[in-house]
Amino acid sequence: MLKVLRIITLIVLLLVWFVIGMLVCLARPRHKNNVYYLSRMLNWACWVLGVKVNRIVRDECRTLGSAVYVANHQTNYDIMVLGCVMPGTVSMGKQSLAWIPLFGQVYYLSGNILIDRARSSKAADTIRQVVAKIKQRGISIWMFPEGTRSKGRGLIPFKTGAFHTAIAAKVPLVPIVCSSYAGQIDLNRWDNGEIIVEMLPPVDSQQWTRATVKDCSNTIRALMESKLAELDAKVKKPQ
Repeated sequence: MLKVLRIITLIVLLLVWFVIGMLVCLARPRHKNNVYYLSRMLNWACWVLGVKVNRIVRDECRTLGSAVYVANHQTNYDIMVLGCVMPGTVSMGKQSLAWIPLFGQVYYLSGNILIDRARSSKAADTIRQVVAKIKQRGISIWMFPEGTRSKGRGLIPFKTGAFHTAIAAKVPLVPIVCSSYAGQIDLNRWDNGEIIVEMLPPVDSQQWTRATVKDCSNTIRALMESKLAELDAKVKKPQ
């Protein structure tokens, strides 16, 4: 019964989110803070799911300016858990997303970056498009270096696209670590415990080069893996 009530409530919340999101985006299309405010609305769903999200944001990042934020990617709930960490931050998606009814229009108008995959057959072309948007709009970009959801497998190997982007855009890279929660949320359980999201210190990407980017991505991954183990050891799990 609890699961059914939660599903119905989530559907209602999503419908309200689409309506308000469309109104906000039409009033100020592609504003760099649209994604932040819409993500804060989606975060209300965590209350419905019975999980408390504790976010630890570093003060120096509040005035950092443009940056590349990288986080571990676990489940589809990431959009509710991780999305509202920093203002002025957008995500990246395929251009075809714009044609998905309701979601696609809000995704585009909220200011996220749409990449033309047909024109960008190489990773370098995609990076150039993203870097151009960062510089033109003065925004930050949110990326998942794992490239896919880990689904409880821990921190899986990183791809280097986010690191190349930070180097080319000449902006800092900020790691963000979310405690492991795959399988933690049970829709039939009242209390689904806690999730901790912690921001690590910004890293100067200009210390890297294209030749050393793989070693640097491995170093950042090691830092994030260590922090993940620390968060998992202290996070409050469901009883």
